[in-house]
Amino acid sequence: MENARYLVKKADRPVDWRVEVPGSKSITNRALFLAALSAGNVTLTGVLFSDDSRHFLAALGSLGFSLDVREAERTVTIAGSGGEIPAKEAVIDVGSAGTAARFLTAMLAFSDGNYTVLSSEQMKRRPMKPLFDLLTEAGAHITYLEREGFLPVRILGRGHGGAPEEKSLCLSLNISKSTQFLSALLLCAPMIKEGLCVHITGEKKEGSYIRITRNMMREFGVEVLFDGADYRVDGGVSYRREVYDIEPDMSAACYFYAAAAVTGGRALVRRVHGDNTQGDLRFLEVLRQMGCTVSDEAAGIVVTGPKGGRLRGITVDMNDFSDQALTLAAIAPFADEAVKICNIGHIRGQECDRIHAIVTELGRLGIACDEEDDAVTIHPGTPHGGVVTTYEDHRVAMAFSLPGLLVDGIWIDDPGCCKKTFEEYFAVLDTLTAKGS
Repeated sequence: MENARYLVKKADRPVDWRVEVPGSKSITNRALFLAALSAGNVTLTGVLFSDDSRHFLAALGSLGFSLDVREAERTVTIAGSGGEIPAKEAVIDVGSAGTAARFLTAMLAFSDGNYTVLSSEQMKRRPMKPLFDLLTEAGAHITYLEREGFLPVRILGRGHGGAPEEKSLCLSLNISKSTQFLSALLLCAPMIKEGLCVHITGEKKEGSYIRITRNMMREFGVEVLFDGADYRVDGGVSYRREVYDIEPDMSAACYFYAAAAVTGGRALVRRVHGDNTQGDLRFLEVLRQMGCTVSDEAAGIVVTGPKGGRLRGITVDMNDFSDQALTLAAIAPFADEAVKICNIGHIRGQECDRIHAIVTELGRLGIACDEEDDAVTIHPGTPHGGVVTTYEDHRVAMAFSLPGLLVDGIWIDDPGCCKKTFEEYFAVLDTLTAKGS
């Protein structure tokens, strides 16, 4: 389906869907990292297999980690290295996987080896300088192979030749634009024998993805202390775990919940429950405020849309679950009043400028939007058919399939970009819409 076009099939009635989604991308990538640095073998179950996770796995293989990968069973067993990287020289390619790029770059910087990190053209445009600056401050040597502040790079780890022992390694970081750099540092803590302290300098001090990182580190035996300004990890710690189950991807589930909302139908996503640790769980509260009902049943959470799919307008701060900004924007034209999505300026630096993509693609479908630096307002209206440009961005492709459930003639350009996280999304959508339920 890559480089083709996909015609969304209009739903002939309110959806009534029961869906299973892949494992969480965020949790899969963190689990792969934690397992690699653990002491002993770790088996991961419910693993997401996608373009991103395959790049992560290939990179771990290039770094000398022993892997037993079983895609059909959705399991990966990794022989943990106890905080060391087996290969002391290697070239890895992170593709377009932003999480892999940030996490693995940090791992290499805290090692005692010499490595080269390559990436796709898309990833070469994504910001990395704040992380590179921190890693340089920590003692790593980073050589830019093309543009300063961006991939590709060559990294000489801080332990090459022996890292100086200090009371603890103390770094300062502003996480207002991305929490991923902080997650990368924290995950590497067992590699830093003297301990780690990260002082947060900006107004934003924590976030949903940081909470995921801390929770998972705790589940692997390492505690992250946080006093409201500083994150601390003691020296001499190590990860240990035998089996770890990865929960379903909440970001993926939200597309099906949004389909129920906008059609006035019903969607159940199996194994998604209220104890899901991912920040996108908050999207369900947004749907509730827009008129949906949400219930947690034995098989999974169920969302039922308002009769006729007539949603209420809303103003919402989505800073902490911004992956769903596109999802909300795609169903916003069907609300009875304007929908304003605030505090999302950082999504301009993701796979594409997502605020501009919202405005451009909704405008292409005949919907008026107001674009601000860190917000967007979508006005009510009836979209017409058209071709949606996806900018090699999986979330643009999946989100903009939603208006096509109500409007004839909406095509998704390059639907294959979904292989980044949910490569079977459009096949699943085909099956669901073909059933007419």
